[in-house]
Formats: sequence, structure tokens, C-alpha cells
Amino acid sequence: MNYEEKLQNVSVLGAAGKMGSGILLLTAIEMAELQLKPENRSKTFALNAIDVSPAALTGLYGYLKAQVQKLAEKKMVQLRTIYKDHADLIENGEIIDQYIDDVLKIVHTSTSVESAYNSGLIFEAIIENSELKVKLIKQILANNKNDPWFFTNTSSVPINELDTNANIKGKILGFHFYNPPAVQKLVELIVTENTKKEVVDFALEYAKNLRKVIVPSNDKAGFIGNGHFMRDIIFGIKQANSLMNDMSFVEAVYAVNKITQDFMIRPMGIFQLMDYVGLDVCQKIMIVMKPRLNDNELHSDLIDKLISLDVKGGQNSDGSQKPGILLYEKGRVVAVYDPEKKDYIKIDTFQEKIDKMLGTLPSSYQPWKAVIGNKGKDKVLTEYFNELKAMNTLGSKLTKDYVINSKNIGLKLVSDKVTDKEDHVNTVMLTGFFHAYGPINNYLN
Repeated sequence: MNYEEKLQNVSVLGAAGKMGSGILLLTAIEMAELQLKPENRSKTFALNAIDVSPAALTGLYGYLKAQVQKLAEKKMVQLRTIYKDHADLIENGEIIDQYIDDVLKIVHTSTSVESAYNSGLIFEAIIENSELKVKLIKQILANNKNDPWFFTNTSSVPINELDTNANIKGKILGFHFYNPPAVQKLVELIVTENTKKEVVDFALEYAKNLRKVIVPSNDKAGFIGNGHFMRDIIFGIKQANSLMNDMSFVEAVYAVNKITQDFMIRPMGIFQLMDYVGLDVCQKIMIVMKPRLNDNELHSDLIDKLISLDVKGGQNSDGSQKPGILLYEKGRVVAVYDPEKKDYIKIDTFQEKIDKMLGTLPSSYQPWKAVIGNKGKDKVLTEYFNELKAMNTLGSKLTKDYVINSKNIGLKLVSDKVTDKEDHVNTVMLTGFFHAYGPINNYLN
């Protein structure tokens, strides 16, 4: 079965979720453009959007329509070529509407896993629960006679575990998109010794057509991205705890978030990034990773406590940030949650005090937005960290400790055989997390 044939009937499990909806969008566009080829217009392409939430599925078409329209507006020249034989389509708006219709008519929503029984390719994007993933895969395998392949979006569960427990016989691989899939260029590709070559070949062609950057990861729980991110979280929480000898909890959280954003020149501080991903998601990932890696460090009492208080973060359906450990107004951080008071404390009540304790940034400092697109950023960063090394403020000390720890995490991922190359760690953090520099660097040597 060739590439186009495999994409004639596809299912996405968890299609209404944050990741599933993005995977659905990308796949719908790829399938529609295959069907719009003259030689394929008589063929049927079906994409099953499967989710347990009818309410979430109801809003899915609105999301897809808005995203496809944005894409269509950017590629009018290509669309005019595609629809050149349609004499009735003259204005740009008419062509865009037709393209939206052609993409959306491929998608069929369902709350029933039975809809996947005729699919040759199945994307799995449900919660990080190995037992549930295995249960659904086994159910599909028992009822699907089309030799289905499984692309799991898991960010933590080892692929061999799913393969073995569901008896998939090598017709599965990890295809870990980054959030949001429609925007993020990075995909972690995880294969096992059992993964069939034809499945890998298809994955590489699919990724190429989606213009994704593929980074291979070895089949270790958490892979590269979460292998680094979860340990980064743990260190950030440790730093906050150490600061609580001299300041309150909310002040310590603010301080570490400022260190990991401004001082480290990152797009978000570590606590803001936790909110973005969702504290409950971080907890689930650590629950998967800890026993499989025999790493007792991969647990946070703070995250457990916050979740018990229903402080979870994550995003609303419109993409805005939900309250988490931090509170947001128009995208700006304005308060920190105090688990003892069970309330948010406004940052402006203590910001000046903590900023003074941290000390000033190096005079050569440039914000992340200025550095990330700078072709000469290595020179900029070298000057910045050279200045930081010579400083003796609380902020500079915390930053140096964090940068060194981040590097050590990256090096450990290589020594633990999570990845074969240091460059792979850096590519994941640069591309998937939008860092201005990879963690394995010599800026503080």
C-alpha cells in the first residue's frame, strides 16, 4: 500500500484535544490536497475525528474552518493552480470557500472508537495513560482488517511498551508533535527494533510533506523533550524552595520565573511554561517517567498540592491561558497563587522588593525576542554570559546554577542513551521550546 492509499482512511483518537485537533488539521489538509490532484478526484478520502466529548467535537469544525481559511489566504497562487479547471471560481473568496469545503468534507466526527475500524492509519493523541492506550489499540486491532498502523503522539510512554502490550507487531512508532502542532516545526520520531521499515518510511514522507523537522529519540520514557523539561521543572521548584529562607512562597516563585525567563533569555519562565502545558499534564508525564526510569527525582509535592486545590493551568478553547500557579490578564502575568491562602497574590505588591534582591541584569542584556532572530546571536550571548559570570548578585548566581544544571540534564540524556547526539538535545530545545540557545553550550565554561 503506497503513501496515498494509506491516507485514504485515517482516524485520530483524541481529536478534540489540544494536540489531537492540531494533528487532525494537518492531516485533513494533507489528505484534501491529495484528493484534489486530478488523478485522485474519483477516490474517497475519509478522516475520522474521534473523541469522548461530544461538546468538544461540536466546536471542532469552527476551529478547522478558521485555521484552513488562514492557510488558504496565504497560498492563493497555489490554490488558483489547483482550481484552474473550475471556471465558476473567479474571486479569491470563492476559491477560499471551495478549499475550506474540500478540506472539511473529509472530516467526520464521532464519539465511537468503532469509526477507526476501517482506517489504515491511526493517530493516537489521548491522555498519557499506557493502559488506556493499549486498551484502545487492542480493541481496534481486534476489529480492523486493514492492517492498521499506529502513530502515537505520546510524549512519555515507551513505544516498545505499547507495541508489546497491544501486540502490534512493529506497526507502531512515536510521532510526537509539539504544541501547537499546526505551528510547531518539531516532531520527535521514536522507533523500536521491531518497528517495520515501511512504517518509518511513511512517517518520514508524511513529515516531509508537513514541512516538519524530525529529531530521532531513543525509546526511553519522556524521550528528549520531556526528559529535559520535567527535570528543568524539578530544579526550578528546588530553587524556589531554597529561596523561601529569605522570602515568601509567592515571592520565590516570581523570582525563579523571572530568572528562567529574563536572566536566561527564554520565551517563558519555568512556572509560566508549566501553566502553558498544564500542571496536570506535567504530573501525568512524571508519573509515567518515574518508575520506568527508576528516577525518584521525577516527582513534585508542589504540583500534587496545587492540583489537589484545582490549580491546573492549561489553555481555554480560544488559546488563552487558564489560571495556574500564575494568574494572567491579557496574556501578562499579574499574580502568583499562594496554596496556604488559597488565593492569588498580586505581583505588584512585592515585585520591587524581589527585583532589588535579584539585582540588575547585565548591561548587555537583550530580551528573548531580540535575540532569537538575531543572526549574530552567538556573539550576543557570549558577551551576555561573560558579563553574567563576573557578577555576584543573587540573580546572577541563580542563573548560573540553572544554566549549568540545564546543561547537565542535556548531557545526562546523552549518557543515558535517550539520544545519540548532543545536537539532538539542542535541536529539540531550540525548535520545540523556542529557546534562544541549546542547553549543551560553553557560555559559562
